[in-house]
Amino acid sequence: MKKWILLLFPLILIISLSSYIYKEAREPLLKAEQYAEKRAQTEGHLISNDEFFVYHGTKTYYVIIGKNESGTETIVWIPEKNNQEIITKKASDGISEKEAISKLIQEEKPKKVLGARLGMEKELPVWELSYLDQNSKLNYYYIHFDTGKWWRKIENL
Repeated sequence: MKKWILLLFPLILIISLSSYIYKEAREPLLKAEQYAEKRAQTEGHLISNDEFFVYHGTKTYYVIIGKNESGTETIVWIPEKNNQEIITKKASDGISEKEAISKLIQEEKPKKVLGARLGMEKELPVWELSYLDQNSKLNYYYIHFDTGKWWRKIENL
């Protein structure tokens, strides 16, 4: 019986500490999402939050994809700083994630696409696509959201 108690106590301690560390690590992201969601609702008139991205480019932006009051799928770019204006666009006014990934595959022929997120660079909405090339090097490919044209690449990281 004492052996079970001696084994059970460290196990409970490890699980408790792991849960606490995980919760503390996620808290800044959850606060950012709450801040962005509040601004998207009040200033961007969103009634749902379907997807949330954090973009760290030259400036940090929070991006929420959701539906507005008329049911139109809308994207809201929220600057990290409270005193800057948000940018709102209909999702149909730009290219979709699938279209951006297709363009990447067609032009760069990646070994593996790691992810896609919306962001903002120089007041222009962009898709940031991360991928591994044929040599397994990390690369970033940026496409203008509005036009679907290539903007820039960051290669061989």
